Amino acid sequence: MVSKLTQWGFVFALLATAMVVQAQDDPAPKPAPPEGAPPGPTYRARQVIGSEVSLQGDAAAGEVEDIVFDANGQVEYLVVAVAKNKLVTVPWDAVKFNLEKRVAVVHVTEKQFQAVPTYTPQQYPTFFAPAYRTQIYGYYGLTPGQTRRAVRRGELP
Repeated sequence: MVSKLTQWGFVFALLATAMVVQAQDDPAPKPAPPEGAPPGPTYRARQVIGSEVSLQGDAAAGEVEDIVFDANGQVEYLVVAVAKNKLVTVPWDAVKFNLEKRVAVVHVTEKQFQAVPTYTPQQYPTFFAPAYRTQIYGYYGLTPGQTRRAVRRGELP
C-alpha cells in the first residue's frame, strides 16, 4: 500500500512536469506595442474564413477558403475560392478587413486579380518557394515582407 505522502509527491511531480512541458510549448511572448500606441486589430480564424472578398470598386472576387501561416505562426496568405475548384493566393499584406461586414478588401482591379494564377484544392502551390512568393506578391504590387519591415521600422501603424 502506498502512503498518502507518496501519492501527493507523485501528484506534485506530475503537475510540475506538465507545467514545464506547457511552458516549453508556449510560443515566445510577443513584444508589447509601443507605449501610447493603440492595440492592433485582433482577428479570429472563424471571422476570416468564409469572409467575402472584394476588389477595387466593390467587385466581388470570392470567399476566404483557408489561411496559410509561416513557420513563425504569422499569417502569410489567404486562400480565396474564386470558382468551384479554383483557388487564388492573396498575401495577407494585400488585405484590409471590415470585420463587422466580414469582408476582406483587396486593393487591386478585377483585371489585375484575374491575372493571378489559380490552382485546385488537390494541387496547392509551394507557398514558401522564393519564386512563388515573389511572383504572387508582385501581382498585388508588393514585395514579400515589405509591410512587416515597414511596421517594425515604425513607418506604418
